Amino acid sequence: MTPRSRSLLTSLVLLTSLTVRLPAHAATGGCTSSVPYASGQGGYTTFRIPAVVKTRHGTVLAFAEGRHDGAADTGDIDVVLRRSTDGGCTWGRLTVVAAGQGDTRGNPAPVVDPRTGAVVLVTCGNGGTVTEAQIMRGEVTPEQGRRVYVQRSWDDGRHFSPPRDITAQVRLPGWRWYATGPGHAVALARGLLGTRLLIPANHSAAPPAGSHDSGREARYYGGHALYSDDIGRTWHLGFVDTTYDGRTNTNETSAARLPDGRVYFSARDQNGTAPGNRLDTYSGDGGRTLERPYAVQPALNDVPVVQGSVLQLRGPGAPLLFSAPSVPTARRALALWSSADAGRTFSRLLTLADRPAAYSDLVQLAPDTAGVLYETGTRGPYEFLEFRRLPLPPTP
Repeated sequence: MTPRSRSLLTSLVLLTSLTVRLPAHAATGGCTSSVPYASGQGGYTTFRIPAVVKTRHGTVLAFAEGRHDGAADTGDIDVVLRRSTDGGCTWGRLTVVAAGQGDTRGNPAPVVDPRTGAVVLVTCGNGGTVTEAQIMRGEVTPEQGRRVYVQRSWDDGRHFSPPRDITAQVRLPGWRWYATGPGHAVALARGLLGTRLLIPANHSAAPPAGSHDSGREARYYGGHALYSDDIGRTWHLGFVDTTYDGRTNTNETSAARLPDGRVYFSARDQNGTAPGNRLDTYSGDGGRTLERPYAVQPALNDVPVVQGSVLQLRGPGAPLLFSAPSVPTARRALALWSSADAGRTFSRLLTLADRPAAYSDLVQLAPDTAGVLYETGTRGPYEFLEFRRLPLPPTP
């Protein structure tokens, strides 16, 4: 472990003793935490699927799914946004970025282009009356099935362009389910070639001809990536994971750009037969191909079957962070792990609170501060989204 990693560990362990006693809904003096989304507010029954980025001007953008009809993944669902200009302490009004209008819109995967400051948001959607199981079984029309959309903001997240359908550019024939992220995507500097915006994603494939499978089986989940080299105007498919062997079933995926320029991918294993619930892999060419197939990350065996977030902190010797619930059999006790060796191993740093928790997304707010937006509650994990600020040691 590097000196910076040891310093981070000490800082976060001290933070634990200060924050675990916070009331669940309180934003305390000094701004340790805030609650940008709470069930029942704004005409929404439930808010889920957090995604968070910091703009070039320092504004924190907290995206979520606003679910009108309950906590279910299908129905009348909007992609919503709240902005914070003080590091996540207070939040502006709720705005609708992509309206479902009776259909499902979600899986926000935002990324900030560092050269122009544009906020690019990729989302998915389907008809509001169809389910993931029906889509995976091939029982819906293409129009009612999963579609992929892109939007852009040029004014620091205040306004976004209407959703533009890019499904034909990023989906292969034979795919059924499709999901971006969820959680923040990554921007990769490419020298004189500009910036690549890389979105981690997953899909499901149709069973092979002659199979007795329906396609609903988890073995047909696989990972892939999509990318744009022109600030979201055009899109391309990157790597495609086509194992479909049932041993590892790649699902919801997050990504981080490592200091050596590679991309680290961390994914949920959707009920694979391999031991453990987290998978990972690397790309050395900006997401076009993988260095190896997805494989189990045994250092994260405490994580249940759930989405998680990865974030490479900036600065010399800065570690890679990972957030997820930490009870293998339940969505509970959101925790933070750290890796000083580019994701080969992880050490658990702290548990934010011993209460129900599910999806999360990480963001670096300043050299000495990170933040995590996560689903939590007192009786269940989907009562509100909390934004917790985490102090970091200064970069040497």
